[in-house]
Amino acid sequence: MAATIARIPSEPHYLDTFWYKYVLSVAAAAVAETVTYPLDIVKTRLQVQGEMMAKGHKVQHRGFFRTLFGIVREEGIVQLWRGLPPAIYRHLIYSGCRMNLYEAMRNHFLRKNGDRRMPLWQCVMVGVVAGGFGQFLASPTDLVKVQMQTEGRRRLMGLPPRVESTWKAFKKIASEGGVRGLWKGCTPNIYRAALVNLGDLTTYDTGKRLVLQHTSLEDNYVTHSLASGMSGLVAATLATPADVIRTRVMNQPTDDRGRGLLYKSPLDCLMKTVRGEGFIALYKGFFPIWARMAPWSFTFWITYEELRRFSGVSSF
Repeated sequence: MAATIARIPSEPHYLDTFWYKYVLSVAAAAVAETVTYPLDIVKTRLQVQGEMMAKGHKVQHRGFFRTLFGIVREEGIVQLWRGLPPAIYRHLIYSGCRMNLYEAMRNHFLRKNGDRRMPLWQCVMVGVVAGGFGQFLASPTDLVKVQMQTEGRRRLMGLPPRVESTWKAFKKIASEGGVRGLWKGCTPNIYRAALVNLGDLTTYDTGKRLVLQHTSLEDNYVTHSLASGMSGLVAATLATPADVIRTRVMNQPTDDRGRGLLYKSPLDCLMKTVRGEGFIALYKGFFPIWARMAPWSFTFWITYEELRRFSGVSSF
């Protein structure tokens, strides 16, 4: 079975600490999120497009580029970054937790294994646990982000606005569904994050070590670019179905108890989506997801690795 090999410094740099690396991972994620956020807007609009048509709203069917240019033309270019603040807030929790939890568990297994080799199944387990845990903590920010991303389309359709700002959205959701309402859609969110990190963290880590082990390339931006390219593609392929379900569950209207009016559960959403729109609907938005994950992974990993190198912290 394939294994990953990592270098664990015998004498860690004084900045090679959990909280310092936490700050570096959040900073790198903020850069990547800001650069690629317009693609996330397009992806979200594509995923709820079929849902709105099914409910009888007059929504013109659009592809990726028509949706992108339509937002700019009809709502203004600034709307391509609508919902960015909660996305950044999310990474204050999500990226900081997932990156450092993964690295801590990975280093634990590497030391425990003695030969500093890590079987693939351990890489998979660590990636899934780190991503799922980080997403559970950050799920409320994802809920607000998704709802803010769809506001522009709702207003163009003549529907009343649901949220006006990040903090008002948090208050509204909590007042309608209680604290528990902030975790609406949490289950598909966690599934998606687990799959994303299986594709992103595990693929990047394993791919990087294999490149270093079987080629003459050094641990630099070239190797990081190759590994990030692999991780973005695998992550998009694994995560798109869960992302579609997550978006629809989180975007649906709720009753006065905070219960969804369209779907009873993520499984109910899955069945209704496949029954009403076909299996291919689960891969709606795949191109923008992949088109975003590829540059997101590239920007994040290059930024993160360079920040670590500049700070004197060991390579990931």
